[in-house]
Amino acid sequence: MNLHLYVDYAPLLLRGVLFTVYVSLGALLIGVLAGLLLCLLGQMSNPLPRLFYQLYVTLFRGTPLLVQIYLVFYGGPFVGIELSALQVGIGGLGLYCAAYFAEIFRSGFLSIPRGQIEAARDLGFSNWQVLTQVKLPQMLGLILPASVNQTILLVKESAILSVITVPEMMSAASRMSTETFTFIEPYLFLGLSYWLITFALARAARLLERRTRRYIART
Repeated sequence: MNLHLYVDYAPLLLRGVLFTVYVSLGALLIGVLAGLLLCLLGQMSNPLPRLFYQLYVTLFRGTPLLVQIYLVFYGGPFVGIELSALQVGIGGLGLYCAAYFAEIFRSGFLSIPRGQIEAARDLGFSNWQVLTQVKLPQMLGLILPASVNQTILLVKESAILSVITVPEMMSAASRMSTETFTFIEPYLFLGLSYWLITFALARAARLLERRTRRYIART
């Protein structure tokens, strides 16, 4: 193993790590916000928002992310949609994960005892107060493990964006391999980098989960 390659390609590899973190954070923000909005639409009494929710979740969960990325990046210009690789990467990954976060949020809402919601309404809470003071605080605690798992999957799925030239870790490792005709060094770095990121996320989630449990126990 030639460790000097890591010194020579350190700027490229570091840039790939930073891009992976940047893309993952951007996609996570879009996925969580869009997923929550979708979940709320799915709970409305009007059938049209519920139909939109079902169609969105079915479409994005039923087709591979790679196909969605290709359609937007390569097919978009034919219908007047011209976006950069980074925009397609962050937006596409975020909207893809929104379908999964929407289902996670829905399961969290369904786990809240019905009696608590009815009690809040009997006390005169408005629908907005029931949502923000009863449903959301409990739902966020219930869905923490599933949300962390989905976030870890999001980080790993960001490797797919290398096919549209987003300069994340996979792209950096592939370039290093092509230029140096090596395979162990670049892809070993790639595997360790993904492992470190996901390990850090898992550890942070465990600490947050412990604090959440203590808070729920006190309240």
